[in-house]
Amino acid sequence: MQVTEEDGGKLNAFAREPRMVVMEEGERSTSGSKLLLIGGAVLVVLLVAVAAGISG
Repeated sequence: MQVTEEDGGKLNAFAREPRMVVMEEGERSTSGSKLLLIGGAVLVVLLVAVAAGISG
């Protein structure tokens, strides 16, 4: 962790963040990430349907 000292002697710690990976224009995302995205969308739709069923 990187620690800096502020005015008044207080210490402030910052976490190290991982480096970003920039995708090139021709690169495609993996099938696993597409599956995760579709699964998340289905989960959101199901949760909205359950909430609508409970309130209605």
